[in-house]
Amino acid sequence: MGNFTRITNKRIATVLLPLAAAASFLTLGTITQAAAQHSEQPGKNQNKQTVRKGFAPVNGLQIYFEIHGVPNPTRPPLVLLHGGGDTIQTSFGQILPALAGERQIIAFEQQGYGHTADTAGRPFSFEQSADDTAALLEYLHIEKADLFGYSNGGTIALQVAIRHPRAVRKLVVASALVKRDGAYPWLWDAMSNATLENMPQDLQRDYLKVAPQPENLRMMHDKAVQRMRDFKDIPADAIRSIIAPTLVVVGDADVIRPEHAVETFRLLPHAQLAVLPGTDHMQVTSRTRWLASMIGGFLDAPTAK
Repeated sequence: MGNFTRITNKRIATVLLPLAAAASFLTLGTITQAAAQHSEQPGKNQNKQTVRKGFAPVNGLQIYFEIHGVPNPTRPPLVLLHGGGDTIQTSFGQILPALAGERQIIAFEQQGYGHTADTAGRPFSFEQSADDTAALLEYLHIEKADLFGYSNGGTIALQVAIRHPRAVRKLVVASALVKRDGAYPWLWDAMSNATLENMPQDLQRDYLKVAPQPENLRMMHDKAVQRMRDFKDIPADAIRSIIAPTLVVVGDADVIRPEHAVETFRLLPHAQLAVLPGTDHMQVTSRTRWLASMIGGFLDAPTAK
């Protein structure tokens, strides 16, 4: 969600790429597909945990992924789904180390974002991204996982639970859109005038820094905008069909209206709700102490039978 028009309000400006997170300094560096295809690269994160990096052949893509930590027999892995226009780092760079201290983390970059090259003839869609997520888990031999989706990633996480329920144990959905009226009207007005020329330079730089095909910047922009222009409400019955326990998170000054988060919470059969005070859209995943504690407690709580 978002727009690429020049808006003076800093909080609005940071959603200029479909609910993109504020541009962050990327620490991963560029990894070419030719060197990393079908391989994994060992490394260390800030907490000295093992990190593996690689590319997975999924649905005609080479999806870039990272695995932080080792499998825990008592806790399924937590899969991170980044926001629109983001990378792993811009969505989760601050909170990932805290989450990885307790459980294995799997993070990846979706079609056309970050290190993952695009496919020219395939548009972006939430449903396709959900299918790609499930296919990646299958490739990694993971039968069931917890999912944490932020912004567009939250919408994708819900679609995974709808389309591939057996792959999901629990969900955390932060600043997720389910219905068009869940976002403020100014967002949709701005989307209609979105252009690459008005895309913030810092977001362009972050894309160009890691993209295997930097010439696809305009294609990424246009597909991201079109996905939001084409956004259709997820039917209420589909939300009600989600059996996975779900933690719904929203900032009280978010792009997503708090009322929409409450409505989503009410539709989900097994849900909890957290409204973060004094928090706009770009601050949600940087509220590390609040959010890491909430997520850990939610994921570790026994599932009602």
